[in-house]
Amino acid sequence: MILDQYFSHLKKNDWALLAAVFLLIAFGLSAIYSVALGQGLGEFINFKKQLVWLVVGVFLMFFISSVNYHYWRRWAWLGYFLGLILLVLVLTPLGSTIRGSQGWFSLGIFSFQPVEFMKIFLIIVLADVYSRYARTINKFLQLVLIGLLVVLPLGLVMLQPDFGSAMVIFFVWLLSSLLLIRKKWHLAVIIILILASFLVSWNFVFQDYQKDRIITFVNPAADPLGSGYNVRQSIIAVGAGRLLGRGLGFGSQSQLKFIPESQTDFIFAVIAEELGLVGVLLVLVFFFLIFYRVYLVATRAPDDFGMFLALLILIVIFVHVFINIGMGLGLMPVTGISLPLVSYGGSFLIVTLFFIGLVLNIYKSALVFRR
Repeated sequence: MILDQYFSHLKKNDWALLAAVFLLIAFGLSAIYSVALGQGLGEFINFKKQLVWLVVGVFLMFFISSVNYHYWRRWAWLGYFLGLILLVLVLTPLGSTIRGSQGWFSLGIFSFQPVEFMKIFLIIVLADVYSRYARTINKFLQLVLIGLLVVLPLGLVMLQPDFGSAMVIFFVWLLSSLLLIRKKWHLAVIIILILASFLVSWNFVFQDYQKDRIITFVNPAADPLGSGYNVRQSIIAVGAGRLLGRGLGFGSQSQLKFIPESQTDFIFAVIAEELGLVGVLLVLVFFFLIFYRVYLVATRAPDDFGMFLALLILIVIFVHVFINIGMGLGLMPVTGISLPLVSYGGSFLIVTLFFIGLVLNIYKSALVFRR
């Protein structure tokens, strides 16, 4: 009887979505293992860590998928304010600096980014606000007040400084705001404010290395051996893969360590070099399948909260994919953004699987609602 209930519960999952998720994870593990071969240590520490985080994340995903998504609405604001507190604390001596950003809490052999925790509850809070007021928003002040929910964590993340996470938060707010804007002049004012904020940030907020990355993005040849080195090596690796790639463990750019941060920021370049155009197309197809399935869940959600929650999760994953792959191809500035489900790193892997669990629960709720 218990087994029947368990298998009946499993059947209710969106297995097309889950198939794409697990196949992307397999690509990521293969690339991480391949990079570990090139390091020559024989211990595969990062690969083993990723397996541990994967087990934890998958367990959490299925648990979240069994909890009504409205439950998280009750705790969203508490989680949001707790996230703000963590973002403040990480700027104190309690925080650790990794890759130039004081945005980590070190927990022994593992590290944790509070900004990833904030992403979860910021998304849920925004979905809550949008579902309550989206149909009645007609004043610019209302958009500004909603924007303040994003400005607070955005400012704290910029102080770390973590330009990549700040960019994700910004684009999530910008793209989701397009769902609310009803008057053209509202959009015009927002664009003017964005341009003004960029100018102020360029002169008073951005660090020199962040400016260099933006300059390199505009002109990759400006400093090929300095700030443009990462992008240049990544593009070489992508081109070297050709149709079928050089094979796992045989990519010269990744195995000889020409590609920096090959397990995280530039893992797409590793896949392109070692698995070729075929591997790249498969990765893109799997991401497209995820986008499509999450979009379908949003359109079939039983209420506005479920719809906005699924759409915001779609935007978060899309922004990460767009920026990371754009970095690898020289189409976006280097910002340290992970490729969802593929890049090495426990914090964002667990957050992504948490989001997938929420989508699965909305999917199940939609099935019940349609009966």
